[in-house]
Amino acid sequence: MRPRSLTLTAAAGAALLATAFLPSNASGLARGSGADADRPAAAQEGSVSAAALLAKVTSCSQISSGKYRTDEETSATVPVCGKNGAVFWKADMDVDCDGQRTSKCSEATDPWYQDDTAFHQSDGRPLRADTLPYVVVPSSSSLWNYGSAGIKGGGVVAVIYQNKVEYAVVGDTGPTKIIGEASYATAKALGIDPDPENGGTDSGVTYILFKNSKVSPIESHSAAVSLGDRLAQAFLRDN
Repeated sequence: MRPRSLTLTAAAGAALLATAFLPSNASGLARGSGADADRPAAAQEGSVSAAALLAKVTSCSQISSGKYRTDEETSATVPVCGKNGAVFWKADMDVDCDGQRTSKCSEATDPWYQDDTAFHQSDGRPLRADTLPYVVVPSSSSLWNYGSAGIKGGGVVAVIYQNKVEYAVVGDTGPTKIIGEASYATAKALGIDPDPENGGTDSGVTYILFKNSKVSPIESHSAAVSLGDRLAQAFLRDN
């Protein structure tokens, strides 16, 4: 989990506000090039809509013994909720860049970079955050034990943001009292700024984790989408 600084967040917001008053070409990036060209306009994977999934998670049957913080400086407001065949939470998204070192994810781009992930590819290497959509779950504690809830490494997650659905895998673990983090690739696919230092979003992200699921191999995103779509259809039927 990336403990984003309020100072950094405010500075980033001020920079964006200033940019809004500049001419369209003043940022130095031509339309259709640079960072904007890398960001997809929308993510809709599988046949189940974001609206259909969100309609099933309007109320919470809390299964965690308490609530989580979204960042170190915030109060604990986020419960883990139970449904038939899944657990879910609604939080922010901090950007995780841990795992294989690349041009987008390294000590040079991420002050909190670590060269490993809790779960590994089929070849034994850490996951690659800039290409594989994955979600970070809180490490097991008295607050909540993800393993006891049927959640495992490589399990399928439907991540929903602004009417977009992205299927990811459970790929890493984070602090025991903080929730709301996903890989660079997850953020980028959902149209969220994937910058591991100043990116992410402060709210509006729903994470639905399907119990007793496992993508094999964990690094196959197409396998995650295929399995995720089937599990999402079952989730709608069972809830």
